[in-house]
Amino acid sequence: MFQRKKEKMMQEKLRIGFVPAHREPFNEEWAIDMRRRTLKVLKSVSKENNMEIIVPEESLTPKGLMRDDCDAEKVIELFKTKDLAGILIGTMTFGDEISAVTIAEKIPDLPVLLFGTKEGAFTEDGNRRSDSFCGTLSVASGLYRRGIPFAFLGICFPEEDIFNQGIKDFVRTCAAVKGFIGAKIGQVGPRPAPFETCAINEFPMIEQFAQRVVPISLADIFHAAEIVEEKEVSQIIEKIKERANCEEIREESIGKAARLELALKDFVKQKNLAGLAVQCWDAMQKIYGISSCLTMGRLTEQGIMTACEVDIHGTLAMLVQYLASLKETVPHFIDWTIQHQSKENVFLAWHCGNAPQVLAAKNIPVCLREHSILGPTLGPEKSEGTAEFPLKPGTVTFTRIVEYDGQFKMLITKGKVIPSEDKLRGSWSWVEVPDLDGLYRTLIEEGFTHHASMIHGDIASSLIEFCRFTGIEPIVV
Repeated sequence: MFQRKKEKMMQEKLRIGFVPAHREPFNEEWAIDMRRRTLKVLKSVSKENNMEIIVPEESLTPKGLMRDDCDAEKVIELFKTKDLAGILIGTMTFGDEISAVTIAEKIPDLPVLLFGTKEGAFTEDGNRRSDSFCGTLSVASGLYRRGIPFAFLGICFPEEDIFNQGIKDFVRTCAAVKGFIGAKIGQVGPRPAPFETCAINEFPMIEQFAQRVVPISLADIFHAAEIVEEKEVSQIIEKIKERANCEEIREESIGKAARLELALKDFVKQKNLAGLAVQCWDAMQKIYGISSCLTMGRLTEQGIMTACEVDIHGTLAMLVQYLASLKETVPHFIDWTIQHQSKENVFLAWHCGNAPQVLAAKNIPVCLREHSILGPTLGPEKSEGTAEFPLKPGTVTFTRIVEYDGQFKMLITKGKVIPSEDKLRGSWSWVEVPDLDGLYRTLIEEGFTHHASMIHGDIASSLIEFCRFTGIEPIVV
């Protein structure tokens, strides 16, 4: 479905190709001014959203507009040299439909956003200046006819809020698509035997998204942890102690967590991985002697999305959220755990102690402890290493990816982390949603599993469009 992309982490600015479409004999001066106004807003948005606009200059096409096949060829050559993340087509006037559509056709597999511009005042002799309202239909039908997925922003002036927000959402969508396609996920150990819910078929990932699962045994990771540089171990130990109350766990366990972190980071670097799915119990405890929750949260905070229980689709959900946030924050990989005992439409988003500490509620210490579930059976000497704290309040977005019979779908829903004075084990938050019964019924009836990725902020619109451009079915609650 998608061509393989260059295997590199997305750190550079996202480049968006802007096509200012014009059609003769409509008012060229109007088109020039509309291009100028659009670029002014785009450049303003670029400063805040890690975006670079690539647009034909006046030296490339007349007046920097795109009006015919000759112009289109020049713009295509320009765009091909820029490693674009998306294409923005705007009808400055009526817009030449074939040349505009040709650009999207010749640079495939990129998100495309289409918008039209509002009409100006009539000329003194009673003529119209633009007819963008009409021409945008022609461009849209051309994209539709060729099976090119696209999103429609609307008909607006670039100074309007709808345009500003639409561009911001599109940038997040482009970031998610760019990092998702071709992503490599490290599988650290086999999935837990009792958890069929974490079983996956790699072939649809390969065929539809050019993705790879890169396996490694726990034995190899444990061996790598034994031979890491002692200086680096000491540095991580110091960082761990600076951020958490370590009174309840032994120095030996902190050292093992530091070594595990270095070994996993080295695996990520060697294989150019976008994330990890880790067998976090119970071989981790029985053989290596700690719980990996603290380490997994630290890796996620450093931009290496790390899911529990070898949940590879869970890692993908985390990755999409992280990319769509423009790496401004990181997710928490959670269980849909329990309904609140007394509060309606509130549930516990929880896991054993894997949340990134940057998400911790203010003025509440992060405590490193033994595993709350495995500790009683395996003993604290084998299960230390969970980072326990409540998460900060605020709006959150939930995402879950599943695949059945080659068809991927994504749950997208929102909620609000509410403050709580409860003293609970693990890393956790009480989340309020509009209709918990309806949400839970959707999870049940659509085959969504017990894990999800939760990220602070509202990125639902960008995720819905992400699904459009990847062929994933969005299930929005």
